[in-house]
Amino acid sequence: MFQILVVDDDRNTRLLLRAVLQAENYTVFTAENGEDALQVMDREHIDLVVLDVMMPKMDGYEFTRILRQTDNNLPILMVSARQMPADKRQGFLVGTDDYITKPIDEVEMLLRIKALLRRARIASERRIVLGEVVLDYDSFTVSRGGETQELPQKEFLLLYKLLSYPGKIFTRIQLMDEIWGADSDTGWETVTVHIGRLRKRFESWPEFEIVSVRGLGYKAVKKV
Repeated sequence: MFQILVVDDDRNTRLLLRAVLQAENYTVFTAENGEDALQVMDREHIDLVVLDVMMPKMDGYEFTRILRQTDNNLPILMVSARQMPADKRQGFLVGTDDYITKPIDEVEMLLRIKALLRRARIASERRIVLGEVVLDYDSFTVSRGGETQELPQKEFLLLYKLLSYPGKIFTRIQLMDEIWGADSDTGWETVTVHIGRLRKRFESWPEFEIVSVRGLGYKAVKKV
């Protein structure tokens, strides 16, 4: 069971978020500010932080900055009444993983929390599991049942990227920059070639599909 820390100086907000998260079977701890939150983290294992920005003693920006300076990669969902782009940019610059504004849309918050926890699990385990399919980052292999394929590095990284964010559309340029590097002399057509190879390799596997989005790029679709 995941353990979530809610950090907000408003008591009613803490109570509301606790109730919403507990209804989804999360274990919830609360703190009134960043200093209290650090003390909770000294005592408890925390999987994710839902963090207000404006708080006394230590605000959300400072709390996040301290965690990142100590190489703590704990997922942080920053919540704020501040809606200006500059405020969001500051949140991301200090190291938050996601940012939503008040008043909180509870359904959206829960969806974002699930996405952050899934990505954190993928990053820590370096594996993606889709039904019977397992992608192992350390060996560049894709397994299903008794079948294991060791992929060329670029093919594996491309597939791993797409399946890390199922449903998200990536442009060819985005994928080119991420997998081959922004300074690469290789043209974006290389992405198309590699996508074609991946489709051919896994055309009979029912767990996922790589879909072309006309005029935009590609996305992976989970079917399990």
